[in-house]
Parts: sequence; C-alpha cells; structure tokens
Amino acid sequence: MVVLQVMLILLQIPLADLHTHVVKCPIREPLPTPQRYYKRGNFMIGASMSQVILFLDDEYSFHEYPISDSGSPIIVTKNYQHVLALVFAVNEINGNPKLLPNVSLGFHILESYFSAKRNYYTAIELLCTFGHFVPNFECEIHSNLIAVIGGLGAEASCHLAALLDIYKLPQFSYGDFAPTLNDQASSLIIYRMVPDEAHQYNGIVLLLLHFRWTWIGLVTMDDGNGDVFLKNLLPVFLQRAICPAFIGRVSTIHSFTDYFSVQNSWQETYSTIMGSKASVVVVHGETQAIMCLRGLLYQGESSDKASYSKVWIMAAQMDISAVNTHKGWTIQSFHGALAFTVHSQEVPRFQTFLQNLRPHDAQGDGFIQPFWEQAFGCSLANDEGSCTGEERLESLPGPFFEMSMTGHSYSIYNAVHAIANTLHAMRASTSWVKLHRGRLEHQTLRPWQLHPFLRSMMFNNSAGETVFLNKNGEFSVGFDITNLVTFPNTSFVRIKVGKMDPWARPGKEFEVDEDAITWPTYFNQVMPLSLCNDHCCPGYQKKKKEGEPFCCYDCVPCPEGKISDQPDVDSCSPCHQDQYPNTKQDKCTSKAVTFLSYTEPLGISSVAFAFFFALITVGVLGTFVKHHNTPIVKANNRNLSYMLLVSILLCFLCTLLFVGQPEKMMCLLRQMAFGVVFSVAVSCVLAKTVIVVLAFMATKPGGRIRKWVGKRLTNSIIVVCSLIQVGLCSVWLTTSPPFPDADMRSHMKEVVLECNEGSVAMFYCVLGYMGFLALVSFTVAFLARNLPGSFNEAKFITFSMLVFCSVWLSFVPTYLSTKGKYMVAVEIFSILASSAGLLGCIFFPKCYIIILRPEVNKKEMVIRR
Repeated sequence: MVVLQVMLILLQIPLADLHTHVVKCPIREPLPTPQRYYKRGNFMIGASMSQVILFLDDEYSFHEYPISDSGSPIIVTKNYQHVLALVFAVNEINGNPKLLPNVSLGFHILESYFSAKRNYYTAIELLCTFGHFVPNFECEIHSNLIAVIGGLGAEASCHLAALLDIYKLPQFSYGDFAPTLNDQASSLIIYRMVPDEAHQYNGIVLLLLHFRWTWIGLVTMDDGNGDVFLKNLLPVFLQRAICPAFIGRVSTIHSFTDYFSVQNSWQETYSTIMGSKASVVVVHGETQAIMCLRGLLYQGESSDKASYSKVWIMAAQMDISAVNTHKGWTIQSFHGALAFTVHSQEVPRFQTFLQNLRPHDAQGDGFIQPFWEQAFGCSLANDEGSCTGEERLESLPGPFFEMSMTGHSYSIYNAVHAIANTLHAMRASTSWVKLHRGRLEHQTLRPWQLHPFLRSMMFNNSAGETVFLNKNGEFSVGFDITNLVTFPNTSFVRIKVGKMDPWARPGKEFEVDEDAITWPTYFNQVMPLSLCNDHCCPGYQKKKKEGEPFCCYDCVPCPEGKISDQPDVDSCSPCHQDQYPNTKQDKCTSKAVTFLSYTEPLGISSVAFAFFFALITVGVLGTFVKHHNTPIVKANNRNLSYMLLVSILLCFLCTLLFVGQPEKMMCLLRQMAFGVVFSVAVSCVLAKTVIVVLAFMATKPGGRIRKWVGKRLTNSIIVVCSLIQVGLCSVWLTTSPPFPDADMRSHMKEVVLECNEGSVAMFYCVLGYMGFLALVSFTVAFLARNLPGSFNEAKFITFSMLVFCSVWLSFVPTYLSTKGKYMVAVEIFSILASSAGLLGCIFFPKCYIIILRPEVNKKEMVIRR
C-alpha cells in the first residue's frame, strides 16, 4: 500500500480517486525494447520472465530500458523455454474448439532482467493497455488482462504481487518456493505452481539419511533467502543427527563494481568448499547462485580436481544446467549431481513445436533475437557471421537449451491451462449468462471473479496428469530427484532417479533408485561416504570427541557382556539373558543349558561316592547286626548305633537328589531331606554323648540320675531335636519354598538350571541349627573324653564332631564363592565328607575290633580294661 501511495503521488492522482476510469487515452508507445512478446486476444495473460542478466547501478530510473546502456548483456539461454512454454500452451488452447469456443487467449510477456525491483514496473505496464502507459485508467481499447504468471523467485513474486493484489488479479508463481509466503496467503493472492520449500527441506534430509550422509557442506547466497534457508534447515539437520561441515555464503553481484569487491570472499568460499572432507554439498539459491558457483569451480578446475570429488545436491530453485553463460566453460564438475527439480512430464507435440521454431517466423517475439545470437554464436543482422535462421534448437548442447520440458516450463504450461479451464468453467456457469433484449449474453468477466473457480479447479492436461490446487493455493505435485550425467561434448542428460511427493500415500512420500544413479567419476561408481570419520564397525560404539560436533567421534570396543550388531551405534546393548556375546561382540549366541547331570564326570563321581559310602554304611550296619550280642556293640547302645547308621546311610543317599535336572519335587525334597536326616544323625550323636556322660555319673544304685539312663532319654533327645528341625523346614516350605530356576548371569556362556532356595535366611537357619547340635555334641564329648576307655565313646564322637564342624564351617565361604552347578557340587561334597567323618570316626574303631580283633571283643577283656 505504501508503494501504491508513492506511485499515486508521482502520478498526481489523489488516493480518494482510486477507482477505474474509462477515458480516451493518448496513445503512447511503451519504451522501446526487444525484451517483450505481445499477442492480442480476447483475454490476455501477462507474464514476467527473466532471460537477461544485467549488472545495473544501485540507482536507476524507469525513463529508459537498462539494456540500452548495459553493453553486452548475459543471456541465460535456457530460460527462453519458459517463454516458449507459455506461447505453446496459448496456441494449443486457441486451437482447441472445445475449450474456449469463439474466444481467443493472448499474452503479454515482459523481461524482468532477474531484478526483483523491476517487477514493480512490469506490473504497472501489464495493467496498462499495450501502447497506453496510463496507470489506474482503463482505456477505450483495454488490455483485458485476466491473470499474470511470474516471477522467477520469491522476492520477484512478492514485488509483483504487491501491485497485482490491489486489483485482485490472479497471479501464478512458477518459481516461488519460499515458505514465508504462507503467512501472507490471506493478503497476497498468489497461486503457486510449485510446492512449498518446507517440503523440499524434508526431501533433502530424507535423501541424506537414505545414503547415511551426516557430514554435509552447505552453500547458499549471502542474502535474505539464504538466511531463511539456513534458519529452517539447520534445526532439522540437528534433529536428524546431520552436521554441517561448513556453511559457505556466496555474495551476489548487482553491478560491475560488485564483481571486484567480492573476489576475495569468493576465493575464501572456494577454499572452504574444496578444503573440507565433506563429500556432499547442498547448494541453495536461484539462477545467479548456480552461476556464481560455476564461476568459483571454473577458477579452480585448471589446477585442482577437487571439484570432481563432491556430490552436489541442488535445491529446486536452481536450474543446475543453467550455467553455460560462457562457451568455454563445461559442467563436468556437476557430473553425478543430484537435484530436486519441479515435477515435469513430456507434453505431446512440444518438442515438434521447438524443432519448427525459426526466428523469422516469430512475429512480435522480442526474446528470440538475443537468445538465437547467444545460443548459436552468430548475428541475425546482415553482416559477416550472420545467422541463417535455419539453425535447429536440437543441435544446441543441453547447458544452452533443453528440448525436454523443464520443471519451470511445465509449471507455466499448467498455469496457462488452469486459466483457460477456469474461464471455460465460468462461461459455462449459468450465473454468468444474462438476458439482454430477448437474447442470452455472457456478462463481462473481471479478473477477481476467477478466484472462486480457481480454488476448486481440477483438470487433466495433455500430458495425462490431473492438475489441481490444494487449500493453500499450491499445485499439489512434488519434486523429481534427478541425476545429472554430463559428457565431454558439453551435453548432458537428466535421469529421474526418485521423487519426493508429500501428498502421496504413507510410505510412498520418498523414493530413490540407487542403482540408477551415476556418481561423480572420482568415486569410481561407488556410493560416496560423507562422514566426519569412518563408520564404527559392529562390535564398537561411538565415543564423542571433545570439542568436535557430535558427528565426529571415536570408535571404541563394546564393554564386556555387550554387543553392537549395527554400525555407528551410540552405545552397545546387552544380550538377552539366555544369550552371550561372541568374541567379536557383534552378535549374540545362545547359551548352552547345563546342570549337574548324571552323564558328566562331576555328576558321575558324586553318585559313585554316594553309593560307595552307602555300601560301606550298609556293611557296617550288617556287621553290627551280626555281632549285636558282643560287648562292644552293647556297650555303646546298639539301638542308637543302628539309628545313627541308618541316618548316615540316608545322608549318603540324599545326595542323589542334588544330581540331575532340577524339578519341582526334587527342589522341595532336596534341602528338607538333607536338613532333617542330618539333624537325626547329629541328634543320635548327641544322645550317645549324653548317655556316656550320664552312665559315669549314675554310679550310685537307685540314684536320681540313674533313672535318666535308658531308652526314654535317648528317644526324647532324638525326637525333640529332630522335631525342631522339622518345624524349621515346615516354616520354610510354607513361606518361601525352593523352586526350579535358571541362573543366566553366573556364567557368560551357560544357562545353569538349579534349585532356587527361595528363602536364603531359612536355608541358613536349617544349616545353623545343625551346626548348633554339632557344637553341643562336640562340647559334651570333649568334656567326657577322659572317662575310662572301655565304656567311653566320647573320644571318637569328639573327632567326628570336629570333622563335621570343620566341613560345614568351610562350606559356607566355599558355597558363597562358587556359581551354578559347582555350588551343588560343594554341597554334595560337604554332605559326603561330614557323613563319612561320622561313619569313620565313630564306627571304624569298633569295626576294627569286631572284625580284626575278635579276641578283644569279650566280656572278660572289656571288664578287665
């Protein structure tokens, strides 16, 4: 609105008089310039396009076209296809009697010289009748401007929309990707034929992640668009673990004086790009950006081949092949580059239209002469080295002109057809027909009346694609991912290797065909790596380097017990409990299931010793039974001896419960049987000791102590002491009984099946109670060791209890220090050793006398002794 006020002041038009006046305007031809293409029609389509690059002074007026004083301008010959796409689309529509019968489309295409500010003038001239430059007035012969296509770039689109929006003219932008315009959608009426740049950011990130490129160079222009690009992309990079190796800012030039001032900064940028070990460089900008980058690479190509060691990823704003402003330059540096390009399709008959194009047939085309002379290196004037006019466009190298329709041209083609289909829909609507003097006539169409139809517009173009605009006014099409393959003769081909379509169904938004990609020759057709350092192999994990970005790291082996089966893991992970790491620590191996079985040497030896000692115990018991009437058997209370021998026999046999695969019943019986049987055995020993002591104390006939000597006392001691242990075992079974378990932690490579004791406290209570009985027996026996030997068993009981206590005192630390099946083996050994100690210390001397010294085993000898 500020711009409008300034213009009204300059033109001396009061703001209050801002309305359309129909006057007879004085005819004044527009400023002379070859850079325009005009064709009259019932409805006119305006266009702002850029083909000529001029280095202008910072201040210039609109009194004459700047090209008149600019010397030899730079012609971006590829952009001439944009003009031809619009002309072809208009001709195609005018030749279709079904689309707009009895109505013709015209166009007025103006050159904007790649200058965003120039679009202010372009907008005013489009709004005026051709040849009548009177802003804000509608002449008797008016322009019938119905829509405008342009401009190339976000800033150019904004400048153009600032004036077109006043008149509510539909504007179709074919090169504006900037996401900032979404916030202005309510005020600026722009229909965008290309997707929002935010979708491109996502596509770039997905492409980098697909190839696992995390160390990336960024090159953008040193302007506002570059700032927006970095502001939006860098946070996404950090979220997806991608690091910028460097950020190069290329200064733009607007005048010849700028060229000399930016030489040093260009050289620094080139050194930064080529000095980095990042193999992938993302480049963002518009046409001038790619031309500046091409200039940078050309400076270093003669002495440095580093430019061939980069994979260039180009944003869709950049026409990657629009770089041959100098015929001596090649585009070999961009061989293998990947580019996001606006989606395009081959339009039928378009190449034929290009092949038939001749400069002398293009009436009113002010773009063709500079294009033709620049592209073919000749002159259309009648002098030496003149063009014949019969040169063919298909003979031009790709960097100068492409015969295939580019993405920008396809957008312009669709924009023209969108306008035509909208006009067709409006004319077919009954609301635009009125009764005048008994006849139905169409009302006069105004540009702002197209907007309701455009928002719901949908049609099929001649390429077979459905074209429609979404709710944000965007053409709902994604990006093509193209691979640039160059040849020594400066020609090239674009190969579509993927796509980025944010509107596709889930899972199909991003696709890329790796096998179809041609990589730069430096990499010898092997997918390049772009990392701060080499990948960490499986079996290793990342370790951050101090002072470096997170993409730079060292690789260290996984800690013991952990693995990494993928490269570049942040931290190693432990294996499942039933698995263990292999030697390389890159995968998990299933643990072997083990337990103390009957088939392994340790189990076989345990069973063998158990049966061996059991047979000895049976032999001793048989000997005692056979010689039950001998004095030595009678002197030591043969009933207690029988009971003790049976208890010892059961102790040996209970070790069999500890061998074999643990089961529920086995686990319940194992410790209970051991605890109760051993308590009975130790109780028998205690009863023997007490009887020996009482026997020597009851020397007086009829004394009180003599009454205690007998079966009643021994049975009481055995029953009471045993019942206490039975009570402890009952509490254990009731509260937290033992159960089968698998020990997966004790051994790295084995899963040990075992019996979990349930309550460890109860286990040690049972064991402690046995130790208490043994300690009491040892104490009593030790005190009675000096009584007369013929009747005294106390010495043997003392030794047996000493062995018993020694075994079980050493059992506790040994048991706690072992793992798995070896814990079971320690307990078996302790049971066998303590039982053998009781058997040997108490009964071996008696058996020796019974078997080898029978002459001593007589009443007379016992009494004598």
